[in-house]
Amino acid sequence: MGFHTRTLGAVMALTMSTAAVSAQDITMNVGFGAPEDSLYGRFGAIFEELAEQYTDGAVDVRLRCCNQVATEDEGFRAMQLGTVDGFFITANNVSPHWPLMDVTVLPYIFQNTDHLARVVDGEVGDFIRSQLLADTGVHLLSFGPALYRDFYNSVRPVNTMADMAGLKVRTPNNSVMLQTFEAFGANPVPLAWSETPTALQTGTVDGGDNGTSFIRDMSFYEFMPNLVILEHFVSMAPLFASSSFMDRLSEEQREQIMRAAVDAGNRFSEEVRTETEEVRQWLATEGGMTRTDPDRTDFIAAAQKVQQAVAAERGEEFVELVNMINAAAE
Repeated sequence: MGFHTRTLGAVMALTMSTAAVSAQDITMNVGFGAPEDSLYGRFGAIFEELAEQYTDGAVDVRLRCCNQVATEDEGFRAMQLGTVDGFFITANNVSPHWPLMDVTVLPYIFQNTDHLARVVDGEVGDFIRSQLLADTGVHLLSFGPALYRDFYNSVRPVNTMADMAGLKVRTPNNSVMLQTFEAFGANPVPLAWSETPTALQTGTVDGGDNGTSFIRDMSFYEFMPNLVILEHFVSMAPLFASSSFMDRLSEEQREQIMRAAVDAGNRFSEEVRTETEEVRQWLATEGGMTRTDPDRTDFIAAAQKVQQAVAAERGEEFVELVNMINAAAE
């Protein structure tokens, strides 16, 4: 460490100690439902490192995995009550507490990576954050990485939406997913997950969609020869914080924590994108699948009809948010 850095450090320390007793050694307990080595845990570890670095150790982030502080279903309410400092919650599990979050479950609500970045880093992301805070008292610190679903089937490679015609596609019993595959020209078959692997192997259904690494982990490549990079649905696991925690911080510390969350989200998103591409490469080489990256124009047009139909049922605010997100794609 050079002389100037030490001097600067000393001056900063002095400034901090002479300010009204600065809130030092604030602990931030951040909960999540999954194991430590899960995506949540890895995202959390980056956030912990940056938060402690940016606040110069004034905030001590402690990660609490495996439902230690609350389950994912309870986490949001616990932040509203101020009994939990922070929590990673899958976006669709926020919807019971803040229905507008359901926009993220719509097909092609984010048309590609650039569109997603323009939304979460831009005006629409700011709107979502401020509206969520106003309605619930909970801060959205970072949207986190986007996890896409890839499509696979045993019948044929898919290069255009026309190739989806008549494919029997396993979907969860979820109305948005059923409507989406109908709009794509396929025949969706709602099936419980427990029945799905057998249905795929026996040809009861022709294909389905899952997170990329899941396709490898479940060895679907052994009987599903066609991998289709559709990225039609995305799941996100944002990081939230309670107002009671954020209110304990100085204005500068609040800014530092928010910056740490955004930077951690961006850094981890890069890692996840790289890993997803590596798994796809593996599936298309060692896994023996035929990979296609179809033109998405027709898929997106079909999906937008589904978006509008679902939004119309949800009311004016929901329609406005869908339209704001779509406008950010242009």
